[in-house]
Amino acid sequence: MSQIVEAPLGPVTAPAPPALAPPAPAPVRVARVLVLTVVTVAVVLLLAAVHLTQGTSDIGAAELLGLLFGGGDADTARVLVAARLPRLLAGLAVGLALGVAGATLQSLARNPLASPDTLAVNAGAHLAVVAAAAFGLALPVLPAGGLAFCGGLAAAGFVLMLSAGGTSGPARLILAGSATAFALNALTVLFMLLFQRETVGFYAWGNGTLVQSDLHAVAHMAPVIALGVAGCLVIGRRLDILALGDDTATVLGLHVRRTRMAGTVLAVLLSAAAVTIAGPVGFVGLCAPVIVRLLAPLAPGLHRHRLLMPLSGAAGIIVVLGSDILLRQFLGGQAGVDVPTGVVTSLFGAAMLVWLARRHRDTAPNPAAGTSALARVRSAAVVRVVVVTCVAGLAGATLLGVLAGDTLLRTGDVANWVSGRAGPAVTYVLDQRYPRVLAALLAGAALAVAGTTVQAVCRNPLAEPGILGVTAGAGVGAVALLTYVPLAGVWAMSAVAGLAALLTFALVYALAWRGGLSSDRLILVGVGVFTAGTAVITFIIISTDPWNTGKALTWLSGSTYGRTAVQVAPVAVALLLITPVLAGVTRRLDLLALDDDTPRVLGIRLERTRLFTLAAAALLTSTAVSAVGVIGFVGLVAPHAARALVGGRHSRVLPVAALLGALLVSLADTVGRTVIAPAQIPAGLVAAMIGTPYFVWLLWRSRVRPAGG
Repeated sequence: MSQIVEAPLGPVTAPAPPALAPPAPAPVRVARVLVLTVVTVAVVLLLAAVHLTQGTSDIGAAELLGLLFGGGDADTARVLVAARLPRLLAGLAVGLALGVAGATLQSLARNPLASPDTLAVNAGAHLAVVAAAAFGLALPVLPAGGLAFCGGLAAAGFVLMLSAGGTSGPARLILAGSATAFALNALTVLFMLLFQRETVGFYAWGNGTLVQSDLHAVAHMAPVIALGVAGCLVIGRRLDILALGDDTATVLGLHVRRTRMAGTVLAVLLSAAAVTIAGPVGFVGLCAPVIVRLLAPLAPGLHRHRLLMPLSGAAGIIVVLGSDILLRQFLGGQAGVDVPTGVVTSLFGAAMLVWLARRHRDTAPNPAAGTSALARVRSAAVVRVVVVTCVAGLAGATLLGVLAGDTLLRTGDVANWVSGRAGPAVTYVLDQRYPRVLAALLAGAALAVAGTTVQAVCRNPLAEPGILGVTAGAGVGAVALLTYVPLAGVWAMSAVAGLAALLTFALVYALAWRGGLSSDRLILVGVGVFTAGTAVITFIIISTDPWNTGKALTWLSGSTYGRTAVQVAPVAVALLLITPVLAGVTRRLDLLALDDDTPRVLGIRLERTRLFTLAAAALLTSTAVSAVGVIGFVGLVAPHAARALVGGRHSRVLPVAALLGALLVSLADTVGRTVIAPAQIPAGLVAAMIGTPYFVWLLWRSRVRPAGG
């Protein structure tokens, strides 16, 4: 089991092995590198030529060749200059910038999963730009780029701080980056929902689109990208030395901290420039350096950064242009305008992430598994007090949810409504409101029970159903049914969402299985599948209803808006059927949370129990998603808080986590529909704002400190 995943949630003193092996100091085979470079340049030129022939007009290769050789007409020249050339140059600039930035970040972190996406650089830059637009600041390109740089640098610094500079392992880096990006994206969505008129078009741009109306942005960002690439090449020799390890680099006279700082600033500068041009184009910075490293056996010496970086930039161009070509080739020219190219690159990046996860090997086992790290032995009296307090708090939250909202009511109004003596106005308000309260309560409880199960089985206190890709899978099923079969009933949607969740879970489980189940690998595969699922949801919504960003944002953010009692029924049924079953295996969950050997010695069929309990968690999650959309962090925060209150025994954790989950989502929903009434904030966004600081605190507590630190 990995050191990070099983690290206790108190500060520990342990050496942090580098996740990315230092490159062997192989001599450069000049001839092979030259051949590889020529082939790469040829592929880039070929893709650029094909890219120019695609678009919404019927101008093809023959017309462009005619223009090149002095023929052609004015319309051809106008289309080329106004649309196709800016799009091509944007793809070149974005691919180059993200490829070099990704190579630099992976070398600094010695982690093949480091990239502008996994370090939340793109999310920070995106938030900064959207926030400026929301407050009415129409910034020119360069100031907007500066703002994106500040946002990206702050996010990267934060994630690197939580993950010990990225050297503490891939799972921790991914978890820290995912949580930070999730929180930043929640804020970004909040701005777009509250300021829809000021942020029109930012949803598609936020997924990375190459659509350009002119050369303005590319022309202004080109010098910045050139400066960033040149800076990275300048520190290339230092990165070669840094790859040997911090101690060795220090002995050789390298100032490690200064080198890391300079590299991070340059990588963020490149990422911010790319975001300024096209928005956050996902996972190019992850894929491009990995592709080049895979080619290293063909050309020894390719690990040297002054070769690795420019070739990573070229690989980034190939990924971006190739994705854009595939998008327009299979879906038509108009799809290239409606659907962001970042959707395709995210799918490609998700596949790459899964592939890397399957190559991941755990480090030495650590018997101090983490789900019980905050658990303390509690007396029965303490547990009773906690349960009574939680029940009382939940009752208060339920009453508050019924009374608060865009119309404030009194308890007498509710009493009259219950007895059938309320007026039409109060009746209308409460008829609309009570299904929302029920949806929040039941969905919160379902997510908390699912999260408790997932954490026990994965033996990871930082896992939750969303991180395992189950919520995204259920979301794909539900959104697809809503879009293509809008008249489908509630039970049909729950069935489709449940089936999609189970299929997603089966896919994640199968991909993570390599002679046994590794929790690190399960999480990394799950994050990859979650990324792919989110990209598919974005594609479905944008390709079918591109102007209805409210639908997309509301669904992806998790909301109880417009819910009816019938829509809530599947969650109630799932809780009634599945929770007692899980309650009957709490002893097995206790043993699963320890290690693999103990349950086997006691005769428990380990893999069958894991599969059964995780499938139950997937079903609970799917019904919650079909009722309220995608709500994150509840499955993480509620189980953890429950363990801190009543200890690690799952017979106690499970009911308390359910109460806390229901309480959290209920309060989030009430706050979201009250504080800015009549406008509303989706419950998922409020829950993310509550859950993110807790998650960051968990990561901070469980950080690995260098020996002697």
